[in-house]
Amino acid sequence: MGIYLNPDNNIFSESYNDEIFVDKSMLISYTNHCIKKYNKKNICVSRPRRFGKSVNLNMLSAYYSRGCNSRMIFEGLKISETPEWDKHLNKYNVIHISMQKFLSNSKSMDDMLELLQKTLMKDIKKEYKDYIDYIDFEHNLSFCMADVYSIDNIPFVILIDEWDCIFREHRDDREAQKKYLDFIRDWLKDQSYVALAYMTGILPIKKYGTHSALNMFNEYSMTNSGKLSEYTGFTESEVRTLCKEYNKNIDEMRYWYNGYQINDDIHLYCPRSVVMAIEMERYDNYWTRTETYESLSKYISMNFDGLYDAVEHLLAGQRVKIDINTFQNDMTSLAGKDDVLTLLVHLGYLGYISNTEEVYVPNKEVANEYVSGMRAEGKWKKTIDAVQRSKELLSLTLSRKADKVAERIEQIHREGCDPQHYNNEQALRYTVLIAYYYAREKYNIIQEMPAGNGYADVIFVPNFQNPDGIPIIIELKYNKSADSAIEQIKNRHYPDCLNDYDKMLLVGINYNKESTDKKHECVIEDYEK
Repeated sequence: MGIYLNPDNNIFSESYNDEIFVDKSMLISYTNHCIKKYNKKNICVSRPRRFGKSVNLNMLSAYYSRGCNSRMIFEGLKISETPEWDKHLNKYNVIHISMQKFLSNSKSMDDMLELLQKTLMKDIKKEYKDYIDYIDFEHNLSFCMADVYSIDNIPFVILIDEWDCIFREHRDDREAQKKYLDFIRDWLKDQSYVALAYMTGILPIKKYGTHSALNMFNEYSMTNSGKLSEYTGFTESEVRTLCKEYNKNIDEMRYWYNGYQINDDIHLYCPRSVVMAIEMERYDNYWTRTETYESLSKYISMNFDGLYDAVEHLLAGQRVKIDINTFQNDMTSLAGKDDVLTLLVHLGYLGYISNTEEVYVPNKEVANEYVSGMRAEGKWKKTIDAVQRSKELLSLTLSRKADKVAERIEQIHREGCDPQHYNNEQALRYTVLIAYYYAREKYNIIQEMPAGNGYADVIFVPNFQNPDGIPIIIELKYNKSADSAIEQIKNRHYPDCLNDYDKMLLVGINYNKESTDKKHECVIEDYEK
């Protein structure tokens, strides 16, 4: 048993014995299926920080490592309910490393690769000292592992955490990056001693042009999670079970931390945030307080056409369509708006819906980070001012002060929208949504909701924090009248979609875009079924 070769199961045992433990052992069922299969044995999983990547690696190490006996642990987990669950239990030479540790203790890429190889070969020599003293361990890690495999025919499971740290800390050193990728490829590709290679990181595998430098890997990322969707991050059912056990409100947990739509069936929560909310007994920004590799404000303030408008739309709760295919899987080769937004998906600052190719701000915790990031950059002052005034606007609406509501929305529309897009039919919509930003604290905001004989522009439905609140239906008009907006709500029977409510507020907002004074008007009516 060494430090990196065939480690013990102590670290995973600590997780297993922790008060809050979520069983992800069915991941092992999938990796067992991939063992020694040429087209399946190389796996790369990318997720944002604090999504449970390292815990999974510790679990895989405890399961496969010959350096420990983990039967008692895994007998109590879901994997034990599968046929032949222990066929691969503690049967492999496991190498388990974090690239960040080696990078942090090196001055250059050459130093890091030399340190890595010498350290691993030192462990191998200790394990196999009675058999292979004659091997030149200072020469080449791949040759050394091939010789070891020829002796006892026990292949290696190679587990690499933070494989992409080089691309975050040496983001401008293309030569170092290529040298590192060449090493990984030579070490792992087409090597019979590799039974399984499982890497984790934040970024997908680096592209050069349109090609991946490590094309033997099957990648599972925030934009293409495939069969491994549910194993890195907490699922809805897992969080619901935790909320029941610890007497937490699932709606509030969902509001704060849910929202990463990995596929049609699975939405993920950030594990750290859920666990901290339970342990600290309060909902707060836990994920965004951990160490970050980049400042969100740096990316959302980049000078790319359309980026400013896209971020405003996202903050307003809207979705934005993007093309993820030009992203080069690094933090520097950003050529436009879509590359920036794709990077934010991988960093966890945006969710992504693959079938519509749209991004969105996933939850309150992340939305708070956008507001903080915008506040740090002067170019967002008008947007932040609108957000800060939104609490007052909601109060004016609930007080039925229609003239004041019209004045506030007109001001936000005028200040926050450039002349080129001022008369765009979508401009008023996201102006209204930003103007009512604070309303998300008390309402679920639904856009274009099927209602009666049409689609209501915006509906505010009271949420768990506002159980006695009154719902609000907002209809927007251009060059007509606020009264006609109210009539449309009634004539098309929009209130019928709110089955649980007998009373509600109807809000009609009209903008005369042909007028010289750009006048806005508002009508607010109480409505009872």
